[in-house]
Amino acid sequence: MWIALLILIAVTAPWLGTSDPLAINPAIRNVAPATWVTIAGVDGSPVSRLALLGTDTLGRDLFSRVLYGARVSLAVGFSVAALACAGGLAIGLLTGCARWADALIMRMMDGIMAIPGVLLAIAFVAAWRPGLVTVIVAILIPEIPRVVRLVRSVVLKVQGEPYVEAAIASGTRPLKIMTRHVMPSTVAPLITQGTFACVSAVLLEATLSFLGIGVPSDIPSWGNIMADGRQWFRLQPHVILFPGLLITATVLAISNLGDALRHASSQNLRRRG
Repeated sequence: MWIALLILIAVTAPWLGTSDPLAINPAIRNVAPATWVTIAGVDGSPVSRLALLGTDTLGRDLFSRVLYGARVSLAVGFSVAALACAGGLAIGLLTGCARWADALIMRMMDGIMAIPGVLLAIAFVAAWRPGLVTVIVAILIPEIPRVVRLVRSVVLKVQGEPYVEAAIASGTRPLKIMTRHVMPSTVAPLITQGTFACVSAVLLEATLSFLGIGVPSDIPSWGNIMADGRQWFRLQPHVILFPGLLITATVLAISNLGDALRHASSQNLRRRG
């Protein structure tokens, strides 16, 4: 429910009473939450409005920045999860079925996994121009090997099952065996790993943006919102509190969604079996 609500909020953010998330107004800087402020309207006349979550040190509306920041976190999380599962599934099936490719590809995967994901992402972002696509690719690279190892282990296990050996002995084509017996067995593990990848991507994007090497500062994200307010945390804790709570709630919701989907997939496979 929370994920669906967050997606709806991210899509409809311009129509939820938000203002320009980049508009700077020093006259209302560091305003506390639920405070009425006066700003200049379109025609220059003063307009009174409620700063629901307060403002930051530059007078930017925190409510607007948090809602627009949800777009970045969701885009990064879902993109990394989908691409990691798709790429990991293809490579994992290849390594599990083609012995000639197994040794070479898995040594490459082991080499990538030997480097901490945060350091690998930092190095990639530093080497390329900062941007949303760069952040997605930087987080995606360390996630693919985890999916590959998972899919490879499932493929090797399924290939040793008696019904698969019987299908091979009866002359069933390898492609049919792959699509009918092997790939369905990877669904439940892939769902679980996909949610882990999504959670990891949301947290890592926030970390990179907090360090100032994630998405550019002209794109609001929960990470750079927290980075902007870290110096004023003791005096204005709301600047960090609200995006931090949203990150926590999103991570927990994605994890619970993954558990529910994995349970449903496992039950469907039992019925089919």
